[in-house]
Amino acid sequence: MLGSGGVSDGYEVGSKRQRMMEPNPYFAVSSSTAGFQPYGYGSFPPTHAFPVVRLRGLPFNCTDIDIFKFFAGLDIVDVLLVNKNGRFMGEAFVVFAGSLQVEFALQRDRQNMGRRYVEVFSCKRQDYYNAVAAEVNYEGIYDNDYNGSPPPRQKRISDKDQMEYTEILKLRGLPFSVTKSNIIEFFGEFDLAEERIHIASRSDGKATGEAYVEFASAEDAKRAMSKDKMTIGSRYVELFPSTPNEARRAESRSRQ
Repeated sequence: MLGSGGVSDGYEVGSKRQRMMEPNPYFAVSSSTAGFQPYGYGSFPPTHAFPVVRLRGLPFNCTDIDIFKFFAGLDIVDVLLVNKNGRFMGEAFVVFAGSLQVEFALQRDRQNMGRRYVEVFSCKRQDYYNAVAAEVNYEGIYDNDYNGSPPPRQKRISDKDQMEYTEILKLRGLPFSVTKSNIIEFFGEFDLAEERIHIASRSDGKATGEAYVEFASAEDAKRAMSKDKMTIGSRYVELFPSTPNEARRAESRSRQ
């Protein structure tokens, strides 16, 4: 059943931003905005260190699953891919279950993801909160209003609303095991045919977590954007206006 964890790809940590709202000693921190301070392995982890790192230089087709694989063996609580005007900026924030894991994560600085090396560096708790705020288009003082927790997710007025629509939407963040039937159920009120859905894959046949869906009209596609950031399984799915040319290029790459 969609939205209830019925689809799994083996790397999920639950609905990411929702999980951030759950009680956790690392998020019930003081009002200080001090970032993570490295400490020796023999010392006790700082009580209020917020276990977050920042990544830079990520491939532009990177997904959160790629980041889970990059940090294989570490317990990731949240991944926030940084987007601007609907475009991925090649950066991300990764929150871990504890400060000691940040130490191990920092050791993966300059390791490769695909053909690109990725910079991994420590950052401040507030940097992560600011990125969450930018995503939900919210301004406020989190420590005063939310007792040190990130602001709640809100439906934002995004630049996607100002973009020109065709009958094609791009889906990103899908479970690797998603099927066309899952996508049809996700867009339940719209009359979709399986032959109008393309699930993108790499040359080795593995899914990329993206898909292209053709609706009956551009108006239907724009209405379907109301599903943006809703979930399939335990993963929230991002929707973007696309074009027939972009969809054809993705389908051609999948056949190579």
